[in-house]
Amino acid sequence: FTSVKLSSLRRHLKTHSDEKRHVCHLCLKAFRTATLLHNHVNTHTGNKPHKCSECDTAFVTRGELSRHRRYKHTLEKPFKCTICEYSSVEASKMRRHVRSHTGERPYPCHLCSYASKDAYKLKRHMFTHTGEKRYECYVCQARFTQSGTMKIHMLQKHGGNVPKYQCPHCSTFLSRKSDLGVHLRNLHSYMEEAVKCRDCEAAFHERYAFLQHRKTHRNEKRFRCAQCSCTWSQ
Repeated sequence: FTSVKLSSLRRHLKTHSDEKRHVCHLCLKAFRTATLLHNHVNTHTGNKPHKCSECDTAFVTRGELSRHRRYKHTLEKPFKCTICEYSSVEASKMRRHVRSHTGERPYPCHLCSYASKDAYKLKRHMFTHTGEKRYECYVCQARFTQSGTMKIHMLQKHGGNVPKYQCPHCSTFLSRKSDLGVHLRNLHSYMEEAVKCRDCEAAFHERYAFLQHRKTHRNEKRFRCAQCSCTWSQ
């Protein structure tokens, strides 16, 4: 990387650093740069400052707007495979495509022999080891390791009763738009006074983040006998 501007070089160097000093006040996710944090906060607030000049669509980041224009308006595919005729709108999709030629699987599982061509599939694979079921059916509360499996379940088991509105910040589905509004206000809105965890020093400005954090203490054995090694949770 080369640049005539020192500020551009400094910004580029941050991409090589693991330091993430910019923290979201809503979900505590951390980012390397203030710009990345600003874009992330926009996903919470719903602010979409980048507007398409050819239609009414708006986006959180400039990159999303650029992809939209290529997909919907210019139909440009600037990333071209040097081995076959494939071309892509996005560089990330081209990198995944090239791995179909090279056989490269740069994302290995540290618990088994599985390796993936992209990070998302590895993340999804890890749930087979942890058994974590993050996705809950809104109708019958059945839980699933993958969102796709949950959606199939809802279509097959609940038919026309499938809720239409999904929360943009969690896996909750709601049947009415008004219910979604209540859910967003109660669980995902910013609270001036932080809610503090009674079991540790953590504090949260969003109720959903607080409730998710409380789950980490669910199976802890917080009480220990002073006379022996016995511990218990309540």
